[in-house]
Amino acid sequence: MPLLAEYAITPDVFDVASYTNEEVCGLCLEMIREPMLNEGLVRDLREGEWSRLLVSDARAWHRRGKELIKKLAKQGRLIQFPRALSEPHPDDPGWCAEALATHAVRAFTGGVIVTESIKNTCPRESLVARIDQLGGTQWWAARSPSVTLTRTFADYEKHLDPVLRCSNSLLFIDPHLDPAKPQYREIGALLALAGGRTPAPRIEIHRVCYEGSGRARQIMDRSDFEPLFREELADPLRTAGLQAEVFVWGDFHDRYLISNLIGISLPNGFDTTQSPNAVTRWIRLGRKDRDDVQREFDVASQRHVLRGRFTIP
Repeated sequence: MPLLAEYAITPDVFDVASYTNEEVCGLCLEMIREPMLNEGLVRDLREGEWSRLLVSDARAWHRRGKELIKKLAKQGRLIQFPRALSEPHPDDPGWCAEALATHAVRAFTGGVIVTESIKNTCPRESLVARIDQLGGTQWWAARSPSVTLTRTFADYEKHLDPVLRCSNSLLFIDPHLDPAKPQYREIGALLALAGGRTPAPRIEIHRVCYEGSGRARQIMDRSDFEPLFREELADPLRTAGLQAEVFVWGDFHDRYLISNLIGISLPNGFDTTQSPNAVTRWIRLGRKDRDDVQREFDVASQRHVLRGRFTIP
């Protein structure tokens, strides 16, 4: 399961009347709160009609549900999804049917969260799970703070798809990232996966100012790097409607992908290989560590010496 997964939640989950009492409703909502705010995206079904319903006074929404919707929206985790069915005003079973119909358009990496009454309408549908029985649901139990994958573009694309497609900001942090080298030749295609939308996300690339190590280390400057990056990345970025700002630092070691939605530690960075046996393990950072890494690579922090910066294209 990807480190960032997509879910749908039917409105009955937020309605106090769907539970035996208000306390049970609050406990169920509290159970999904942190996973949604740290490792999840929620489909805003029918082009945002779902969230508009949940911020209205149409039903007795639990206060924790209202708070969760506000925070999901603030963090950019509500992802508008086009209408999949033509039903004019769906009831709760209709919202579940709508969510399942979106799965045919783009497969869920998570699933659909509902209450008991809605699950009873589709008991054999494995994508649909009761909120009070999530612990026994395969796709919910498959959540993990780490993932093992091959060092191939195909696996990078598979696991980073929701991150690249939905993030508003992306920091690619890899000390030796060089798009002219064979192991980094697919970085342009990876960046392009974040394109094709308005507004375009802000993209930053961070690397060090030298090549080699030990006595063989060669210090380079902006004039050495800029032509290489422009030659390799200008066209794929322009075609995808993107820009990227490149930061060249004096030194750093660790490798990350940092976005407004998730932080990932990548021990091997963004390089790929043709070897089918080469695997790597990515780890999802906690919110505090993610924010700390982002601050570390903010020019204002002065935690590293900035040797140059330029924008492509």
